[in-house]
Amino acid sequence: MTGDRIALAVDDHGGDGPPLLLLHGAGRTLADWAAVAPLLVRHHRVLAVDLRGHGRSPSGTWSLPRVLGDIETLLEEYGIPGALPVGHSLGGMIAVRYALEHPDVTPGAVNLDGYGWGRPDQYVGLDREYVEQRLTQVREWAATTLLREPLPADDLKVLLAQRRAMSEQLGIPYELLETCLLRSVHTTSDGRLEFRPERPHALEMLAEIDSLDLFDLFGRMRRPLLLGRALRPVPSIPGADWFDELMTAYGKGLARDLAALAERRADVTVVGIDGTHEMLLENPRAAAAAIIAFASEALAGFTS
Repeated sequence: MTGDRIALAVDDHGGDGPPLLLLHGAGRTLADWAAVAPLLVRHHRVLAVDLRGHGRSPSGTWSLPRVLGDIETLLEEYGIPGALPVGHSLGGMIAVRYALEHPDVTPGAVNLDGYGWGRPDQYVGLDREYVEQRLTQVREWAATTLLREPLPADDLKVLLAQRRAMSEQLGIPYELLETCLLRSVHTTSDGRLEFRPERPHALEMLAEIDSLDLFDLFGRMRRPLLLGRALRPVPSIPGADWFDELMTAYGKGLARDLAALAERRADVTVVGIDGTHEMLLENPRAAAAAIIAFASEALAGFTS
């Protein structure tokens, strides 16, 4: 670590074309890109990273300025400061922020399904007060999912069994899900399994996510922007019979607002990807095709 900057764990996939930097979502790792990256290297130099506190990267105070600093340092070290940032979920939000702060060298940004839980007015047909009440519950559920206590080592078998069930449900190769899980946990000194990022830094990260006004960021972009949206809904929350209705309403509002943004801005491309939020693992070919097509146009019109 140099100052507040952390030396990130990197998977250098190689390739000789214009560089791409792949950024994962909250609580995930660079392994999420394992099926997409090989499709991208046919056209691009491709790096994937574990963000600070995730995977095999060191921990540290989690704030967006620090995360952006980590990325800047990494790209300078690899000699590719003008790499196109490509992110999924939280990684997509970071990609947009990075492009906004480095407009002279960054040709644009790719955000695949990085929209958080949106604004109450985006939940079409639902009462605002009702939506705010339900979003409080959704955020509590999401925090509980991310802020898990360390587990006994034997519970790894249970986690792997859950990934097996997910593989069958969503059609994702089990080997991919196993790799993603194993990279996202580490063994503590007393032999337990701990999910990353650790609780204090995960709380910092969640606060940073909640502070973002994403459509404000999209509106401020003056470089080409690709916004990918999952065409299938987020899987239900067990015991929450209201969740599917909530997500259906949000999907309508998000689609409406993305279409309006693309109508106003010729440099904004919106693409639907046939998959859930797990699109990188479910449909890597569609994700890669969208990235390649967008990058070709964005880079062709870019002069630093």
